[in-house]
Amino acid sequence: MKPAHGELYIGLMSGTSLDGIDGVLMALGSPPPWRALAHAHQPFDPALKHTLLALNTPDSNELHQAALAAQDLVKNCAQVVKAVCDRAGVAPSQIRAIGAHGQTVRHRPELGYTLQLNAPALLAELTGIDVVADFRSRDVAAGGQGAPLVPAFHQALFEHPTETVVVLNVGGMANLSILRAPEPPLGFDCGPGNALMDAWCEQHTGRPYDEDGAWGAQGQVNLAALEVALSAPFFGMPPPKSTGRDLFNPSWLQQWLKATGMATQTPQDAQATLCELTVRSAAMAMKTHAPTASQLVVCGGGALNGALMQRLQANLPGVLVQPSDAHGLPVMQVEAAAFAWLAQRHVHHLAGNVPQVTGAKGHRILGALYPA
Repeated sequence: MKPAHGELYIGLMSGTSLDGIDGVLMALGSPPPWRALAHAHQPFDPALKHTLLALNTPDSNELHQAALAAQDLVKNCAQVVKAVCDRAGVAPSQIRAIGAHGQTVRHRPELGYTLQLNAPALLAELTGIDVVADFRSRDVAAGGQGAPLVPAFHQALFEHPTETVVVLNVGGMANLSILRAPEPPLGFDCGPGNALMDAWCEQHTGRPYDEDGAWGAQGQVNLAALEVALSAPFFGMPPPKSTGRDLFNPSWLQQWLKATGMATQTPQDAQATLCELTVRSAAMAMKTHAPTASQLVVCGGGALNGALMQRLQANLPGVLVQPSDAHGLPVMQVEAAAFAWLAQRHVHHLAGNVPQVTGAKGHRILGALYPA
């Protein structure tokens, strides 16, 4: 099979939600339109998820554990690559490259580093396809946050010639891309996405996430506790800024629960308040940095949370809130597709970052190539 339009790339993404790996096979031309030819998702088994979560905080023997977890992660990635190739009827030899983000376990750009677990040489060996990995560190080396890296991709997909469009990706964390043609895009992390809600839901229900937000919708938002959460210094910081489980983690959650008395209320009330925290922090950031926005395109797992989507619309009257499916790319494919695009940028020696977004000193070619 030959691509109908452009070169073939696979993007792999396992985000801070730790739900598993998404792989998307993209036909990428220059200029767009681009086509998603196949998608596959592989959930993490509980043992790997537990290890990856544990590696977000210091512990004994973590270098050894990280190396083993990276190998397990990449073996899963190789299965996803095979699945998308099989579904599209494409041979590995037809794929120009794989963009493999890896699994973020530390993100400390203020200290000059970000760390994604990965074993790209092993992935190249298992798949027989060139692999581009380690996308964030070059931007960090240039003084940037290394995140978010998706606004330029969002711009190519969702920008409107005369209106301001905002893209909200709700994974484990949440980030905004502000598209303001003909100006360069803006973008930054705006707060927690699903990570806190998922942790709380699993603790109380045994389920890894709150399907459609139905469990949390049984509770009531505690406005006083919400204000305490929103008083965290991160929310008042100007962009460029990024965050992760280094800040919004179970320890932060427990401290907030104790400080606000939420620990003594129903768990559904806490879940409703955490959902409102994700919504309100995104809406506040939009009102500050994109007051004229007419559309909000939502992607990531949070777009499947009906309660969250309803609250976004309620907090943003006059803004059309839609999942990315309405614009041609399903919500669980957008971020993986972005790393296919970033791999293409690397292969063609083109910059992948947006300095106005990350704060880097300039445009940089992102990633490192591991030939098959």
